[in-house]
Amino acid sequence: MKFEEILSSLSKKNYQPVYFLMGDESYYIDEISNYISKNVLNESERDFNQSVLYGKDTDIASIISACKQFPLMGEHTVVIVKEAQDLKKIEELEVYINNPLASTILVLCYKNKTLDKRKKFGKEIAKKAVLMESKRLYDNQIPAWIQAYLQKKDYKIQLKAAHLLGEFVGASLSKITNELDKLMIITPSKEEITSEMIEKNIGISKDFNIFELNKAIGNKDVLKVNRIANYFADNPKDHPLVMTVGTLFSYFQKILLYQTLKDKSKGNVASVLKVNPFFVSDYVNAAGLYSKTKNLEIISLLRQYDLKSKGVDNYSSSDGELLKELVYKILH
Repeated sequence: MKFEEILSSLSKKNYQPVYFLMGDESYYIDEISNYISKNVLNESERDFNQSVLYGKDTDIASIISACKQFPLMGEHTVVIVKEAQDLKKIEELEVYINNPLASTILVLCYKNKTLDKRKKFGKEIAKKAVLMESKRLYDNQIPAWIQAYLQKKDYKIQLKAAHLLGEFVGASLSKITNELDKLMIITPSKEEITSEMIEKNIGISKDFNIFELNKAIGNKDVLKVNRIANYFADNPKDHPLVMTVGTLFSYFQKILLYQTLKDKSKGNVASVLKVNPFFVSDYVNAAGLYSKTKNLEIISLLRQYDLKSKGVDNYSSSDGELLKELVYKILH
């Protein structure tokens, strides 16, 4: 089942005996387990009828024992197993999953891993439990997700600001929502969140970030590229070279992909490159300034500097020195 379907069902008090929540995006797993923890039982019932166990500190026998307890002064027993991926012999839960207690709600939070649904235990979970696979979003999906998250809470954000936040925080939805929740506390409802607000309250520079570096390189704006490179060199902890190189690699891959397209209509380019249509013009412009031959040369350079950023064939150069070398070679 999908995240929204499970939450909708839970909100209608349509509870199932077993929920198996797995995958590499912890946000959706935490949202569902927290909802069950806070809403199935009232405060007075939780002391008697709710157990929270941890995979490293428990075993299958203890989980089954907790699940077989009948509720005291209530309708349900809730057993939440956090970090279930650390359980030993998790497949031994099959005996309970095949015959669960109707009054018990068992929630297994299986983070950063997925079950092999070809194996017997995986097949049984798929048949007998509510199974959700929580997949991490791609980087290009993050800005739209940020906008949708805020829209549900009656807030707006500039597209550029959403990209800026995504570039800075990364693809972890838990970290993103943490930053957005901070911004909403200080922002009146229905007011648009801007890049300036993010810069002021989260500490991200709206002028010196990887998003602006990509754009400056794409425009062959030598002065701006060098200013950003110098800023990154002075703040290596906030802008590690390995991350910068990885983002530039993705950027030039997209430019090369655009150059190979037969259908260069805006809609098709946005779909194939997996970017917002608003930014298609940036790739069109860069593709005109960098030939295919130069583009391939740059991608080769980026592979070299990715290795150097990890210490291969680099014995003394700092990240800042390597970045300055790299952008010079890209631009010339």
